[in-house]
Formats: sequence, structure tokens, C-alpha cells
Amino acid sequence: MATVEVTRHVVADPRLIYALVADVTRMDRWSPESAGARWVDGEPGTVGARFVGRNRNRLFRWSTLCTVTAAEPGRRFGFTVTWLGMPISSWEFRLTARDGGCDVQEATTDRRSRLLRIVTPIGTGVTRRTEHNRRTMEQTLDALARDVPA
Repeated sequence: MATVEVTRHVVADPRLIYALVADVTRMDRWSPESAGARWVDGEPGTVGARFVGRNRNRLFRWSTLCTVTAAEPGRRFGFTVTWLGMPISSWEFRLTARDGGCDVQEATTDRRSRLLRIVTPIGTGVTRRTEHNRRTMEQTLDALARDVPA
């Protein structure tokens, strides 16, 4: 299981950043792979709530079912990702107050089976998932930092 972590310092209160990343319906504003999300059950943004995440990569489009696993305002927001009931990945945003703002760490762990690692490139167009995730996570955090209200 490969884990990727990317950290950026953002000049904003951790509670504000938390509110932004925990609203998964807005993630497509920052993430180049997200094509939006919608809550499907549970109280949005709380542990156990589920949402459908839509994704894109060039001409490829796919959806996954995600379940919130961590919801600590100002500190941590995380979720697992499945496809047809099979584990795909886990994602987490960790926020640490520092120097008039906060460090935002985005982390993901690939949880696909060996078979899924072979077949998912057919549906996503991504052959090097670890490198792809690192690049899109860097773009996501850079865009988030630029978009934070002054």
C-alpha cells in the first residue's frame, strides 16, 4: 500500500481550511481530478456520512462511494473510497496551526487489491497512481491556498 503526503503552509485559520475541505461538494474548485461530489446519506461532514465522488482524467470519468472516517473541526477530515464495494483508497487532511496560519497536509493511501491495480488504469487513464496523486495533491493544495478568503 503506497502512501503519498503533501504539505503546504496556508495563511488562514485551521477552522476555515477545515470548513473548506470538509465540504466535499466544493472539492472540484481545487482538485484537478475531482468533478464534484454529492452527499448520499448521513449528516454531511460527520463520521459515517457517505458521498459519491465524481472524478475525471482527460476523457476518463468515474465515480466512487466515500465514507467519512474523521471529522475533527480545525484538525482533521478523512474518508475512505470504495468502488463496487472494493477498497480503493483512504484520504485525509490534517491541519496544524503554525506561524499565523496552518500547515495543511493531504495524505492518501492506495488500498486497491493487486487485481484492481492492474485494471483501474483502463477506467481512469492513470497508470502511475502514486506519481499522479502526488502531482494532483500539490495542485490541489496550491489552488486551495490561493482561494482562501483574505
